[in-house]
Amino acid sequence: MYDLTSVLEFDALSEVRPGSSILISGPAMSGKERLAYDILADGLRKDDGAVVVTTGDGAGSVVEEFRSLVPDLDDSQLGVIDCRGEGGTDEAAIGNAHAHHVSSPGDLTGIGIGITKALEGLHNAGNEQGRLALVSLSTMLTYTDKKTVFKFCHVLSSRLDSAGYIGVFTIDSGAHDDQTLQVIKQAFDGMIDVRDAEGGGREARVLGLAGEPTDWQDI
Repeated sequence: MYDLTSVLEFDALSEVRPGSSILISGPAMSGKERLAYDILADGLRKDDGAVVVTTGDGAGSVVEEFRSLVPDLDDSQLGVIDCRGEGGTDEAAIGNAHAHHVSSPGDLTGIGIGITKALEGLHNAGNEQGRLALVSLSTMLTYTDKKTVFKFCHVLSSRLDSAGYIGVFTIDSGAHDDQTLQVIKQAFDGMIDVRDAEGGGREARVLGLAGEPTDWQDI
């Protein structure tokens, strides 16, 4: 089981089953990516492996971000699938991380191959368990349709189950219609909703992982 309560203090996150996929949903600029990265960084500090699928930042930038979050990071604990489709990369910045480059956020086959290679690399490096973050599904949905993204998430969930990893996936709730969000949500075991609090700051709640939805609480 995975305990995520050091990142978010919800009882529903104290025993997350290996293979679980969690959707982090919220409006733009609500801290979804930071939350996903914090969940992975928490695992890295426990010697878990980490895989990041990025549609915005380059692989080198992602590795540097995790080096700042986990100062004693062993790069070989980290796999990055860079989906921006931009040529050239700073190999020195990537170090010993398992980096893979994909032509675009819409190349779901290429992304799947990159994830498989990253998981194999981490397994060979001795990381028997770990966490994956995909940032963000909203970018993918600008390249392909909701049913294709749903199928991709469903297949990836099975892959995470086989690896014994958990996955967190971000989506901008304000960028899609309700039908799209409902289709995508069905691919996940649970969801973390994030929103801006009325008095400032942010709030979150957890749905689907353990019993009834939790109440909103400050994060």
